[in-house]
Amino acid sequence: MTPEQAQFAAQLFIRGLENEYDITRKVLAAVPEAKKGYRPDPNARTAFELAGHIASSDVWFLNGILKGDLTPEPAVNFNSVAEIVAYYEREFPAALKKIKAMPAAKLAEPLAAFGAFNFPTVVYLTFTNNHCIHHRGQLATYLRPMGSKVPNIYGGSYDEPMEMPAGAGR
Repeated sequence: MTPEQAQFAAQLFIRGLENEYDITRKVLAAVPEAKKGYRPDPNARTAFELAGHIASSDVWFLNGILKGDLTPEPAVNFNSVAEIVAYYEREFPAALKKIKAMPAAKLAEPLAAFGAFNFPTVVYLTFTNNHCIHHRGQLATYLRPMGSKVPNIYGGSYDEPMEMPAGAGR
């Protein structure tokens, strides 16, 4: 991959991550503190564990891309849902801003990860996005059984219907 191709791909992937950020933040914030220990199955993570994993993994991926090192790190420890949301609101945009400033040549460099991959660095932005969407979908299915509301994700939900702009559909 050339640096120019990597820069173009990064612009596309970053735009997607920016769009997903708002959705993810809403889903994280919808976890009720009083029911954060909910899990739909004994083998599933609790809502709190899943929310913490989403927030910390998103930030870890971006920081790993910046460092050129995707070696797993210890999990971030959180004490409350509000702490997870505050961490995500603070750390994710800051890391994404640094990604936007990465030189094109660095984005094109191969980056070995997980003992199985060696893709151009920019490709790991899609890993970040896909990983988040996967776990966010899991967490969204927990919300109603916990007594919370499901936010608009890719269209309206029962709890947050999609509003069409005036004059749309004409």
